[in-house]
Amino acid sequence: MSAHCRLTGVAPVFGNRVSHSHRRTRRRWDPNIQSRRYWVPTEGRSVRLTLSARGIKTIDRIGIDAAMARIRARGERV
Repeated sequence: MSAHCRLTGVAPVFGNRVSHSHRRTRRRWDPNIQSRRYWVPTEGRSVRLTLSARGIKTIDRIGIDAAMARIRARGERV
């Protein structure tokens, strides 16, 4: 499972880990990715999406149909 949200597009961010002696090594911050299954009544089927926590809250707010339209507008196949 790749670490990006299909709705919001959030992906890992890269930066430096800084030790006490101020040495810098590379690290990455992963988003909170969850796999969720939603029933889409207009299509009569369920879809499994990999979403961030913010993406799940967005679907709760706008609904699955509007979220699917946004995902398709980004050019992804659902």
